[in-house]
Amino acid sequence: MKDGGRRQELAIKSLIKFLRHDDAAKITKKNMLDWLENTLQEKQPSTISKVYLPTIRSLFRWATEQDRMKDNPAVSVRLAAQRPVHNRERSFTTAEAMNLLTAVYNYKPKTSHNGKIMEGGKVTAAKRWVPWLCAFTGARVAEITQLRREDFREVSGNVTIRITPEAGGTKTGQWRDVPMHPQIIKLGFLDYLDTIKSGPVFHNGKDSGKYQTHAKKLANRLGDWLREQNLVPDGVQPSHGWRHRFKTVGREIGIQDRVLDAIQGHAARTAGDDYGDVTLSTKINAINRLPEYQVR
Repeated sequence: MKDGGRRQELAIKSLIKFLRHDDAAKITKKNMLDWLENTLQEKQPSTISKVYLPTIRSLFRWATEQDRMKDNPAVSVRLAAQRPVHNRERSFTTAEAMNLLTAVYNYKPKTSHNGKIMEGGKVTAAKRWVPWLCAFTGARVAEITQLRREDFREVSGNVTIRITPEAGGTKTGQWRDVPMHPQIIKLGFLDYLDTIKSGPVFHNGKDSGKYQTHAKKLANRLGDWLREQNLVPDGVQPSHGWRHRFKTVGREIGIQDRVLDAIQGHAARTAGDDYGDVTLSTKINAINRLPEYQVR
């Protein structure tokens, strides 16, 4: 399991919390259906159908095989196909992206009556730089908030970001290198990076085993803050809005989907895509072609 079974554990805990007991022998099919309906209010249908239901079904199958349960109450429980409803494009429009990036670049934290800054330096940096890094890497927000100082390096004169499970996690469980866009350097991100000697760039976690937790909390906090500032329109998710836009802009300027997938950490679409490599040089050429955002 790419995440060490964490999502499977969450599925089991979710069912126990809903039922308010952990006696598998008392669970009925009706309990399962009620849990499913309740969980749909909190989780994406894809997460339920690919992780939650299979986990519970497998657990109960094992229990029945071991004569610990008489019947498997989840064996015939299925999630009806959910057709997503989209009332607009899923990515930020150019105007929305420009508005958001301008706002965060010019962001200044609140101060007290005596001039004391009311916010930690790393939180301020996250608000200012994480959206920019997402815009020019197409990465998930938590993949950016988990970055450590050692994940930034210079390769052949180009600043490169290594997105790796060691820093917290990646959905695929694989590392990837993503070149930094020249505009991020031009705007001064490296000046901030120089203030971090080692460890997390955007959160204050000390225990490397808990980096992923810190990164996800910060990503959620950042998304909430962006919504509070009215910088994320209805129908757009703060994380996936940038991932969709990165793909959209890349296609508009003629970058091959396979190159975009390699930069974003998407799985190969066909068996043929697994042949050959998307080199760092290819990624650099692609990233450098992305147009700059005109901040105001």
